[in-house]
Amino acid sequence: MTKTILFDLTNAKLEKFMADMGQPRFRAKQVMDWMSRGAPDFSVMKNLPISLRNDLDAVAQTLPVRVVKKLQSTDEQTTKFLLELNDGERIECVLMRTSYGNSVCVSSQAGCAMGCKFCASTLLGLKRNLTVNEIFAQILVAQWELRDDKFADKPIHPNGDANNNDVSHIVVMGTGEPLQNTKNVIGFIERANREMGIGWRRITVSTCGIVPGINELIEWGRPINLAISLHAPTDELRRKIMPIANKYSIQETMDAAWRFTDLHNRQLMIEYILLGDKDGNLLNATTECAEQLVEIVHGKNCMVNLIPWNTVAEREFTSPSGNAVHRFQDILIKNGVHTRLRRERGTDIGSACGQLRISG
Repeated sequence: MTKTILFDLTNAKLEKFMADMGQPRFRAKQVMDWMSRGAPDFSVMKNLPISLRNDLDAVAQTLPVRVVKKLQSTDEQTTKFLLELNDGERIECVLMRTSYGNSVCVSSQAGCAMGCKFCASTLLGLKRNLTVNEIFAQILVAQWELRDDKFADKPIHPNGDANNNDVSHIVVMGTGEPLQNTKNVIGFIERANREMGIGWRRITVSTCGIVPGINELIEWGRPINLAISLHAPTDELRRKIMPIANKYSIQETMDAAWRFTDLHNRQLMIEYILLGDKDGNLLNATTECAEQLVEIVHGKNCMVNLIPWNTVAEREFTSPSGNAVHRFQDILIKNGVHTRLRRERGTDIGSACGQLRISG
């Protein structure tokens, strides 16, 4: 029997659903309030009669995602969730507790069609796009994880305070290419801003360079943050590791990205995974590559986020040595490029950059 997903119902339809079960209108509001906190099932809804909770459990479910597995990093700062959708497809999202707040990395697709050679997310190809509700529900799963039981009835008003128990930042950097699902990603962001109070400037969308999608974000006009997964300073090298480079050149991609940042005066984030080949030779992390990258970004409003490659068993790459990484970074810094060496979170649970996949 397929259960009704109550989170997918409008308020009016939820009221009718409850009325058809012989329940008064206020029960619908109670259920909706619990779902807005991320309640995973009806058993936690303590202000509902036990008999009603049991009846609801027989015919309905709360969210359009179900937690199949939860992994906690050894430092307890990162939690990865394997989630199952109603059609059996699986996705992952990651909660990161940081000094500046609680950030959630959400998936926008089940699987990925981009085929980046260094990434786990694309190993099984694209299954389908996620709906607005399926993306939003990932935030609620994280919100529920963060709750303090003794304050479980507190309204959710996340303001980015690192000391509170609310989601304060969102990065759309999980499984999938967000700008292949632009309409639903925009719908999700608008909902997160409207219903959870998460500001535009605390939301980041990462793309491997879908130029029409970047143009859609420009037309949409909201001052979110944009991240470009560049990973190579020349088209020739980029085509070897990122098939999207066969469709859009670095010049086309960066021109669109600069238009976006100029519109909002936002700093562009450039993601750059540092790779060695299977024999340990530097692939995109040579001093020549660093100098070529400087030519692309010099004088621009951007930050280069350097990411030593995180191991994916099925991929034949290596991570450059610490010396090679710092040599690369030093060249950027000496040329006035704002650069950061990313501190990876959750590597031990497969939740770091490039490690997310469909299965747990």
